[in-house]
Amino acid sequence: MTRLRIATRKSPLALWQANYVAQQLIAHNAGLEVDLVETTTSGDRILHAPLASAGGKGLFMKELEVSLVQGRADLAVHSMKDVVVSLSAEFSLSAICKRDNPFDALVSNDYDSLDQLPPGARVGTCSLRRQCQLRHAYPHLNVLNLRGNVNSRLRKLDNGEFEAIVLAASGLERLALSERIRQCIPATISLPAVGQGAIGVEIRSDDNIVNELTFPLNHLSSRQCVEAERAMNRELEGGCQVPIAAFAQIHDDQMCLQGLVGSVDGKNIMRTSVQGPPERSLELGQQAADELIKLGAHDVLREVYHSG
Repeated sequence: MTRLRIATRKSPLALWQANYVAQQLIAHNAGLEVDLVETTTSGDRILHAPLASAGGKGLFMKELEVSLVQGRADLAVHSMKDVVVSLSAEFSLSAICKRDNPFDALVSNDYDSLDQLPPGARVGTCSLRRQCQLRHAYPHLNVLNLRGNVNSRLRKLDNGEFEAIVLAASGLERLALSERIRQCIPATISLPAVGQGAIGVEIRSDDNIVNELTFPLNHLSSRQCVEAERAMNRELEGGCQVPIAAFAQIHDDQMCLQGLVGSVDGKNIMRTSVQGPPERSLELGQQAADELIKLGAHDVLREVYHSG
């Protein structure tokens, strides 16, 4: 095979990620040519409703997977935080690239940190995970829903609709917007989303040729960390768009996985932390989930689903 077609969303960030994967593929496979198949997904079209009530982050994947099934594309590129917790059997993740900055970022034109925001300040984010943790740590702030791509969210901030917004630091950095970051929010305040900062490559499960071509893009420690986070989420039956956070790191051949489940209003937060060898990433994810379940995670998540 001398040409690969990548299915991607049309947003500037998605195109950056697809082009990054294309460059990596060409670097690892001499003579390979790569084309982008740009697609508008349901998640890009439905902007009037919160993501959770509109159908969750699977809305960002469905049309790209259709391109794979219909043979119009050979692989799809996703932000791993947007990838549903369980893929259908016809698809697989052939690669998880080296993770970039996994943390959340505060963007504001007037304030340098969350601590500086005055009571009632409007803070925008579409993520229930961020909303939950911000309301817990800063109950005096007015946390509001904010949808759209990175540039449209920044425009709403610049137009005065918000005093601050919270975005993924990696997205801003990839779009050369690092100067907009006023604070990289520590995990103690806002534990990252499952897979945040990592790029994933999805293929048809039976496509051995594309699997072989994309496999070198894997970054082992990043993959192990993301798999641990996703295993925790899967065990909790949490999906992508609920107040669940998970963040794994590897130091000195040990993985530390932090997990969090909370109510949307931020009044009920459960945390856990587990450690073990990175090669036991799936077991660590299950262990973290089990500990959160013992703390009452399922009851909190049921309330979220019922209210949604």
